[in-house]
Amino acid sequence: MTSQRAIRPALFDRLPGRPIAAVLAAAGVLAAVLVGRGGLDTVVGCGIPQDEFASQTASDWVTNADHVVVATPTGEKETGREDFTEGSLKYAADRDVTFRAEKVLWSAGAPRHALGDGFDLVAPGWRVYRSGTRVKRTAAAAPRLETGHTYLLALRWVDGAWKVLGEGAAVPFDDHVAGRGEWCGRVLGEGDVALGERFSREDDSSLEEDVWGRNEEAVSAALRSAKKS
Repeated sequence: MTSQRAIRPALFDRLPGRPIAAVLAAAGVLAAVLVGRGGLDTVVGCGIPQDEFASQTASDWVTNADHVVVATPTGEKETGREDFTEGSLKYAADRDVTFRAEKVLWSAGAPRHALGDGFDLVAPGWRVYRSGTRVKRTAAAAPRLETGHTYLLALRWVDGAWKVLGEGAAVPFDDHVAGRGEWCGRVLGEGDVALGERFSREDDSSLEEDVWGRNEEAVSAALRSAKKS
């Protein structure tokens, strides 16, 4: 989970490879989210991703994931709370989010763990100030995973818990359309994000970009044809 970070020159070398980040950067929104500037101070984070496992391409997904699933959060509770005795910040916490697995699109031949009808993920939570203000925390360049939305997730069983492979393996999927829904605490449409593609790198070969604006059949087809790296 990420906290607020300073903007570094390397940031925009990394992010435009994702259509979402490209359109937000072009619109000047991304910088505002990063520094919490006027009007966008309800989101903290959305910085540079540091993935534990490769997560960008279809090959990354079938190599590193146990399951790829369309899932919807059904509830959440605070977890990992850290209290502060000094300063304006009262406490920070993550969220334990419960998901309903709507459809499993792909599973490894020998998954590390079976995926039931429901599962939990630890997701970014809140910063709560002594004034009573609650500020969303976000994962780097990825959805926050909020109730009321649907997501396409590539999951891996790690140390007794489910984890998303990385920022490229959590895709907004409202109405079962890739790129429609919540990202970094904001609600976007796949048409809005498509505007950013002109700013993205020509060599971007992410699964996310390949299936943009399409449904789960396109995702399943991409995974079936992918080879392990």
